[in-house]
Amino acid sequence: MKAHLAAMHLSGAVLLLTFLVPPAWALDAYGAAPAHDPSADVPPFMIFLTVALCCVSYHVAVQIPSGLLGTWLGRNRGAGVMYACVLAVAGVLTAALSWGVLETDRLAEILPVWADLMARGSLGMAAYVWLSRRLT
Repeated sequence: MKAHLAAMHLSGAVLLLTFLVPPAWALDAYGAAPAHDPSADVPPFMIFLTVALCCVSYHVAVQIPSGLLGTWLGRNRGAGVMYACVLAVAGVLTAALSWGVLETDRLAEILPVWADLMARGSLGMAAYVWLSRRLT
């Protein structure tokens, strides 16, 4: 259990570090909300708060369950199989999260968000699998 707890923290830290390069939607929103324009819909600090909330939500809703379920499904197998199981679970959970948050049936709107989150999450999940395999 300690191995998974440590791996969860490492994967969350790696995910947070990936958000040092902001997502494209955050950059677009930041450019659309000038700091000195009182008619702007969203103040710029809210965009950064949204990115932080996105990171925490993804970690809790996708990374932790994917890590636990994927390592359980891939137990007694190689690290590559375990990582594939983790990514498969993460892909399904990311799709469900993206669909639920965006509330659209159009794949063209969901796919870029899904791909961005999967790219960021896959790095954190690799750290999760690496540490959980090393400590168990």
